[in-house]
Amino acid sequence: MNSTAAGSGGTSAPIPQPAGTPEELRAALALLAPHALPTFDAERAVALQQARDLVSAAPLRRFTGQWAVYVAIERHPDRADRLRRLEARATETDDLEEVRAITSEIGRILDVAFVEAGITREDHGAA
Repeated sequence: MNSTAAGSGGTSAPIPQPAGTPEELRAALALLAPHALPTFDAERAVALQQARDLVSAAPLRRFTGQWAVYVAIERHPDRADRLRRLEARATETDDLEEVRAITSEIGRILDVAFVEAGITREDHGAA
């Protein structure tokens, strides 16, 4: 996580949402979540191979969309931390009402991230 973005109690402005190109997303990840770079690179290689095999840009669109949403979340350290805590809690509880509340809040976080990334959920799920 970027110490500039998170350093002063979350009061620093987040970096701008990058364009949805692999290069710009990777550069943003290098600042925000360098631990995610190996996964990004591996998934990019798979998407490129799938695009070649299928002679289709769809695998690359899915890849860039997924990572644009991830970056949109990571740009806001408090939001990213909240999402991780919600995901962890969801694995620990058996209370159906709590699971519903957690799922609802995760959905709201993702809705905001999709908007910031400039992606509609319908576009992201399309092949």
